[in-house]
Amino acid sequence: MYLFAMDSVPRRVGEIDWETWKPTERATLLFVLQDGHILLIHKKTGLGAGKINGPGGRIDPGETAMQGAVREVQEELCVTPTGVRQAGELYFQFTDGYALHGSVFTASGYRGELCETHEAAPIWTPLENIPYEKMWADDALWLPMLLEGRGFMGYFVFEGDRMLDSQVNEPEAEISESWKRQASS
Repeated sequence: MYLFAMDSVPRRVGEIDWETWKPTERATLLFVLQDGHILLIHKKTGLGAGKINGPGGRIDPGETAMQGAVREVQEELCVTPTGVRQAGELYFQFTDGYALHGSVFTASGYRGELCETHEAAPIWTPLENIPYEKMWADDALWLPMLLEGRGFMGYFVFEGDRMLDSQVNEPEAEISESWKRQASS
């Protein structure tokens, strides 16, 4: 169920009361960082098909965000990420009424052998050559923060795959500490 009548869907981040905003779905992204490279995927199915992104997807009922992130990497790339920690949060409002909350994670490694699946093809990319032009427009705003080890909270309004407005902040210290505690438990 969408929160807004079609004629009243906000087109600017500041028009949304993010305190009461409710997502239609919850999802994850997880980026493995190793030896100056980032593990990206060419997404073959679902939201963002055809784009370059991190592995991820919807959180299943009963899963935590971290459990969902690990499962999605296993399903999309046949490996299990290790050294997983939360990096940030993303909030997307689409003008068609769809709303998505994304939890973003990093991993320092993985177990298993990477393989292409019907959902995704793995792409090891040097950190200095990230193909932002083939990714969602918001990625260029928060991914550099992730790579610097800084937490982030991003708020976005999209019309289809076109970003209309954005705001990216560093979270308050207590939120960052909460993420660190979650990752260690």
